[in-house]
Amino acid sequence: MIVSLQNEQVKHVVSLHDKKGRKEYREFLVEGKRFVQEAILRQAQLKKIYYTAQDAAMEKSDLQQSLSIGGLVTEIRALGIEAEEVSEAVMRKMSATEAPQGILGMIRKNEFDWQDIKVRKDTILLVVDGIQDPGNLGTILRTALAADVKQIILTKKTVDLYNPKVLRSSMGSVFSQVILADKTPEEIAIFCRQKECSMVVSTMGGTSIFKTNIREDYPLALIMGNEATGPSAFFMEKAAKHYSIPMFNNVESLNASMAAGIFLYEMRRQGQFL
Repeated sequence: MIVSLQNEQVKHVVSLHDKKGRKEYREFLVEGKRFVQEAILRQAQLKKIYYTAQDAAMEKSDLQQSLSIGGLVTEIRALGIEAEEVSEAVMRKMSATEAPQGILGMIRKNEFDWQDIKVRKDTILLVVDGIQDPGNLGTILRTALAADVKQIILTKKTVDLYNPKVLRSSMGSVFSQVILADKTPEEIAIFCRQKECSMVVSTMGGTSIFKTNIREDYPLALIMGNEATGPSAFFMEKAAKHYSIPMFNNVESLNASMAAGIFLYEMRRQGQFL
């Protein structure tokens, strides 16, 4: 059991709170029973689990035990994953949240590159260009997975994929997606040209997504831009098509994650995949 805040493992976990540490060690953290369970379900590369045994001594029914931290730790150890108990003070130090849930996991990053992106005739790639709000990015990723869009490219100006708020908002979708981060618009355009993949942008002044035949654009890369400024000037110039969502009652714009959901599901509907 780890009780010292100066323990080297504690220091290592704390270093993963920052983007620099996550990049150096190629690891990130997930917190809470639900998120750890999601990591197991989606076969993430769990390296180690840390937990507090505050309820371990309590007598429980089989159902209660299966839902407890103790039950989850038993399941994790059965999978051959190391699990180590820590004091509540250490857990507070390790946690990136104000109210730790008693368990966190350290996960190895998946290392993807361009060769991992597979383009077929019915492919929708999602390009996230400069989204800054962690909650927006996480919700966009979760919505994309629900719409069966599993290949995502993030530009350099987009918030860090492994930001804790992004991960929490994604609800574990990152474990089931191929996500490339820190790519330039130029790199993305070259890839799309090589794969004969149409680049289309979401923008206020485009053609209504409901008044077009999106199947003509397949395979395609949908570019969702920054919350305030939209897609970068490069994408606005290079995109084959500009699409928009019609709005009424003087509503000027929608939340970025909501807009992404509308676009993705309408594209799926028109592609007759729903």
